[in-house]
Amino acid sequence: MRNFIRHPTDIPLTFTLKESESEAGCIHGRGQGGLCFDTDMALAEGAPIHIEIPLSYPPFSAKGCVAWCRPEGELYNIGVCFDDQSTLFNLRMVEQVCHIEHYRKEVLEKDGRQLSEEEAAREWVEKFADKFPSH
Repeated sequence: MRNFIRHPTDIPLTFTLKESESEAGCIHGRGQGGLCFDTDMALAEGAPIHIEIPLSYPPFSAKGCVAWCRPEGELYNIGVCFDDQSTLFNLRMVEQVCHIEHYRKEVLEKDGRQLSEEEAAREWVEKFADKFPSH
């Protein structure tokens, strides 16, 4: 599970199940990596899924596969794998932007400091980039 980047809960993520599509080799790509997120519904392992993260323009959009679904309290933790290396690279960039935006909001809330996107990015990289999961 270490290769799956946890998506911050305060950043929007939408998904659509693609039941009519056939994704060859969907399950065997699990070790490749992906992302995980929480939702209030159980998703079938192996189901083709479309993920969108509308933080940037254009929004990050990718087809993947549900690698696992684990109950966590009243929610389900969903792992989504992607077989395409360029999708994984783009996902890492988007997730870093998500974490930087989360950090920016957290600093404002806790410290009352309003950071620009560039200032937040610099601080986040100095403090957390080495702890960000690598693939």
